[in-house]
Amino acid sequence: MRELAAALPDSTLVTDADVLASLGHDDAEWAPVGRPLAAVRATSADEVQAVVRECAARRIPVVTRGAGTGLSGGANAVDGCLVLDVSRMNRILEIDTENLIAVVQPGVVNNDLKAAVAEHGLWYPPDPASAPWSTIGGNVSTNAGGLCCLKYGVTRDYVLGMEVVMGGPAGEYGSRVRLGRRTTKGVAGYDLTSLFVGSEGTFGVVTEITLKLRPAPVAEPRTVVGAFDSLVAAGAAVALVTSRGLAPAALELLDRACMQAVEDWKHLGIEPGAEAMLLARIDAPGDAGAAEADAMAAAFREAGALWAEQSTDAVEAEALFDVRRLAYPALERLGPVLTEDLCVPRSAVPEMLATIEKIGHRHGVRIATIAHAGDGNLHPLLITEPGDEAARVAAQAAFEELLQAAIAAGGTVTGEHGVGLLKRAGMRDELGPSVLSLQRAVKRTLDPLDLFNPGKVVGED
Repeated sequence: MRELAAALPDSTLVTDADVLASLGHDDAEWAPVGRPLAAVRATSADEVQAVVRECAARRIPVVTRGAGTGLSGGANAVDGCLVLDVSRMNRILEIDTENLIAVVQPGVVNNDLKAAVAEHGLWYPPDPASAPWSTIGGNVSTNAGGLCCLKYGVTRDYVLGMEVVMGGPAGEYGSRVRLGRRTTKGVAGYDLTSLFVGSEGTFGVVTEITLKLRPAPVAEPRTVVGAFDSLVAAGAAVALVTSRGLAPAALELLDRACMQAVEDWKHLGIEPGAEAMLLARIDAPGDAGAAEADAMAAAFREAGALWAEQSTDAVEAEALFDVRRLAYPALERLGPVLTEDLCVPRSAVPEMLATIEKIGHRHGVRIATIAHAGDGNLHPLLITEPGDEAARVAAQAAFEELLQAAIAAGGTVTGEHGVGLLKRAGMRDELGPSVLSLQRAVKRTLDPLDLFNPGKVVGED
């Protein structure tokens, strides 16, 4: 510790046990947490370089974190590590209105970036439900998606380039390397930028990100709401919307438990009389938007909706989606929540929703379900009573069975939350030994000391 303090005189070296405990984990329920040696709250890329160099010289693992909103344990400390907190690296360095580009530090909060570019008539589309709190660096780390990814894509689709502090073939540990470009097109060499997106901090530390922007939408959004008497019926409506080629900006699902939790918390006047609700956001302008909204409502009704209605104005349209954003924090108030992040082919959504219900009943676990239903990304939320050890064991067993069910349906064990610690066994089953060996070879090449976030994603147990 004395050596680190002497080597990093301009950094904020944190050693207080209570502060370290708060910095040592993300929001993943029951993911293992180690005891960090110390933490540094970095404010510049120069400080990040110094931290990496000193830690590499002493073989001290580096676990990078932003806001700590992750749900897979990807930012959890390992024993004897240094937690590198980059949340104070929160400057928007450039907004290029001519080329539709923003350059940001990793600690910039997603919604803060949206607000800043909106002042220039621009838009940054990726919008995870945690957008008011999660950082761009964390979004890049897990390739976050969100409500609008159905039509506009995920984080990877908007990352043009980045600056990273790394080791391995780049030179000595602490080397600062620029990847990617600022142009719309570019195929010079391998796409290392995309390789780093979703790598969960296992290849190095991202210190700057160049992002693609879009012109701000000109149309007032419309929301189409459909109520259903079962989750499976709502899933059938999703499949019908897909088969008809409808392309809403978002298509979200909430079950009765989610709606009731939001109402009990916020008293918004929701009457969750149905077992499931679908929310479709239509952002096409003018007559095209009206026609798409009508077609969406018709699809809901044909799939068996109890009723389907359209919002009457932009305020009402946004208020309905606020219910979706509030669902997770509302459920967290009820007890520990183990969050799944399955993604299946859209045609398999009805069957997978039925399977979720069966697994919950079989294990005696209360499961509430929210979903980015339009792209098959389902979030079953396993809720337990605080301090109930038997319920915890049952929930974890159900969690693992859900992973296997997603693989059997031709899907994946994580759509946007990342592998971290919670999904490693499921990822290995999904990928198989050959692909896993390839991924570990990439990790060894880029990080031969296994310095960066060891034990995560493809790491050994």
